[in-house]
Amino acid sequence: MPSGSGSRRRRPRRAGPRLTVVLVSSSSSDEEGGEEEEEEEEESEGPRRRGGGGGEARVSATEGKAVVSGGEAEGPNLPSCPICMLAWTADGAHRVSCIPCGHVYGRYCLERWLLQCGKKKAPCPQCGKRYKENNIINLYVPEIAVPNNDLETQVLLLREKNESLEKQQAKLLEEIKEHKVLAQKRQIMLHQNVIYESTSKKQKMTELTSDGTPDAEPIASLTEDIDHRNLCSFVLQNEFLVDGARVMGIDASSQVILTSGRGPGVGAEHILTKISMFARQGMQKIDLPPDTKAIRDICILPRGHAVFASLGRKLSLFSMATNNVVLQYNLPAPGWSCSGDHTSSTHLYTGLQNGMLLVFDIRQTSAPLHCMMGLSTHPVHTIRSAVDGSGSRKVFSASSIGPCIWDVDGGEDRPNLLSGMENQGVCISLACAPPSSDLLVASYRPKVELPDDSATPQAITPQSPAPTGSGKLGHHTLLRRAATTSFAKDQTCSGNVSDLRMSKSAIIPCGGNQHLFAYGDESLYGVRTWRLPSFQTYTDLRPHRQPILDLRFAESSTGERYLGCLSAEKLQVFTVR
Repeated sequence: MPSGSGSRRRRPRRAGPRLTVVLVSSSSSDEEGGEEEEEEEEESEGPRRRGGGGGEARVSATEGKAVVSGGEAEGPNLPSCPICMLAWTADGAHRVSCIPCGHVYGRYCLERWLLQCGKKKAPCPQCGKRYKENNIINLYVPEIAVPNNDLETQVLLLREKNESLEKQQAKLLEEIKEHKVLAQKRQIMLHQNVIYESTSKKQKMTELTSDGTPDAEPIASLTEDIDHRNLCSFVLQNEFLVDGARVMGIDASSQVILTSGRGPGVGAEHILTKISMFARQGMQKIDLPPDTKAIRDICILPRGHAVFASLGRKLSLFSMATNNVVLQYNLPAPGWSCSGDHTSSTHLYTGLQNGMLLVFDIRQTSAPLHCMMGLSTHPVHTIRSAVDGSGSRKVFSASSIGPCIWDVDGGEDRPNLLSGMENQGVCISLACAPPSSDLLVASYRPKVELPDDSATPQAITPQSPAPTGSGKLGHHTLLRRAATTSFAKDQTCSGNVSDLRMSKSAIIPCGGNQHLFAYGDESLYGVRTWRLPSFQTYTDLRPHRQPILDLRFAESSTGERYLGCLSAEKLQVFTVR
């Protein structure tokens, strides 16, 4: 075989497939020194040629790889040096070369391997046969393909960009599909509202014509239901399409509503949705901590916080500013209701599925302050905090046995059922007049009586229309504060109530010591309001297509008042004037 400076050229052979090279240290090659002694002086030619074609080369201090002026990238199917795994070149410092054993490398790598071994001879990185610097033979292979790094990089970038565009396209198509569904729902709602408005006006005109009263008061519109005496009006501010929401809370000061329900999809976790009252696109989905499960009640607290009780045996304090749960208590049973304290920003109350009431201080994060047993083991579905005339803190609650009052300052260990409320039926809701709670309205549905039960039910004066829709004929009872800790039963009226759900209700102050009672009537699939204390029907708000699941009244520190009503399909927000 000719030397690196010989005059004859042999036809170069194409390099074989890339080989994985294991470099061995110089010390391991001493044992083969004897085998190569006869080759030491075989070729004694003139000055050795380094670099062949005058290319430049340098060694990276961090990677230890040869960086050749022709490019650094390697293609997966291109011939490359088994030492550095970079493509060799037809000339230059890293030109294709071989050693006497026949293995092919880049010349720069063979020279660098001699220097690294620290001796005049070094073993072949593949077979171990030793070679010297003057044994390195340049191979002339003019058809070697040198990879173009820029083209490969561009191909990779274009491929990534194409994948990103495909993902964006899929996302946009999904959003377009969702917007189409929402638009269809809005059109259906608008069509139903037009039909309802037309039917309602025709009915009222018919009533006025039959009564022969030409100078009667004008008919109230659907968006502004005003009493003849202008006692109170409800102006529809916004409607939101919701999916799966079951419970809500209103922050009147920041004009934000929290709703909760199961997220979309099969087996999805329950989530919070934060909604801006006056921005149709202002919905924000918030994931809950693991094992929270379904939220049963939400209470808005001062200073930008909310508390909610969940069936995952959790009582959680939520920051409205950061959208995170900042404190969470483990409960001995699933939580059904919760409330803050009007006199203390650090006290929280929660009613449990087993009938217990727990009192927490957020400054003490390990355990509740008090654990109080109820009069029954039925779930406490409603809690409202209040202060009596003596300044003592009280909590009103409701379970199926009826409304109770608790002394949470430690005077008594068990609650007291409000007088006169025994055997009224199944209590499904309790509304309190904020903030003194001098007025209460308890809502009942009838018990399932045995056929031989001879008990005579209490007479109820029907002042609401007979049921025409789903649900059962129940009744609402007004209770007035008679003394510091006692209430007296007042008027009662009938109404259509749910035969399954523990519905929500509200008492709305209207000024001049006037109040309205609001409840989601099952025959209307909407909210009906009554005057208090007479229980005269006041007005019906715009109906939904499904039953009302939650109803909340809230008032800000500056006097803005809002009424929110929630069904499985939509959320309505009314301004109360």
